[in-house]
Amino acid sequence: MSTASAETEITRIEVGSGASARTIAMRIFRTEPRSQRPALVWLGGYRSDMTGTKAVEVEHYARAAGTDCIRFDYSGHGASGGDFRDGTISRWIEESLAVIDHAAPASRLILIGSSMGGWVALRLIQELKRRGEAGRVAGLVLIAPAPDFTAELIEPNLTEAEKTSLAERGYFEEPSQYSPEPNIFTRALIEDGRANRVLLGPVETGCPVHILQGMRDPDVPYSHALKLMEHMPADDVVMTLIRDGDHRLSRDEDIAKLKQAIGAMLTQA
Repeated sequence: MSTASAETEITRIEVGSGASARTIAMRIFRTEPRSQRPALVWLGGYRSDMTGTKAVEVEHYARAAGTDCIRFDYSGHGASGGDFRDGTISRWIEESLAVIDHAAPASRLILIGSSMGGWVALRLIQELKRRGEAGRVAGLVLIAPAPDFTAELIEPNLTEAEKTSLAERGYFEEPSQYSPEPNIFTRALIEDGRANRVLLGPVETGCPVHILQGMRDPDVPYSHALKLMEHMPADDVVMTLIRDGDHRLSRDEDIAKLKQAIGAMLTQA
C-alpha cells in the first residue's frame, strides 16, 4: 500500500512453543525502493495497541520520510493472540525481539517506546547487546517512559486490599481512565518485573536518546523520567518537558514534538 490514508495490512508470526505459543500481529510498512535509513519500531504501552494515534502517526511520518516502519501488538493486546493475564515484561520482550528479527533482520533501528514501551525498548537494547548487535539501534525516542514501573510505581503504592487480592487471587484490578475495562495487574507481572529492572545501575544505550514527558502526567510522574535520565550518564540524552502534557501526549502539538524528535534521530543516523 502506498498512500498514507490506506491502512497497512496485518501480517502474523508465531512466538513461543507448546502452551506458551501465541500469534503476534504486526503492520510492516516498507519503502519502495528500499530505504537505507533506520527503520522506525513502535513499542506501545500497557494495554495500548498499534492502532493508537501516536503509533499511526509514526507510520505516517515514516512514509513521508522514506523509511520503513514496524508496528505490532504484544500478546493479549489488539489483534494479537494470547491472554492478557499471561503477559509479563519478559514475554513481551521475547515478542518484540521476534518481530524485529522477522520484519527487520538486518536493519538499523530507531526504537520509539511509549510508557511501558520505554521499558521494553531499554531491555531490547540489552538483549541486542547480548547477541552482539549493540550497534543496530541508531536512536531511542521515549514518550512518558515507565521503566521498572511495577517495582517503582505500583509496588510501593499497593493498598492492603490490593496486596490481599494479589496473594489470594493472583491479581488486582483498578479503574482505568482510558478504558471502561479495569486495569489488571498480576502477581506474575510484578514478580517478572523485578527480574527485568533497568534502574538498578547505569543505563547505557550507546545511541542518542530523546525523552518526551508531560508534567501533568497522572500515571508516570515526570520525576520518573528525570530519574531515568540520571541513570544515563554516558548517553547523549535530550529531555523535553511539556508543562501541560498528560500521559498520552497525543495532541497535535505533542505529535509534532514526537515527529521532530524522530526526524532529529534520522538526521543523526
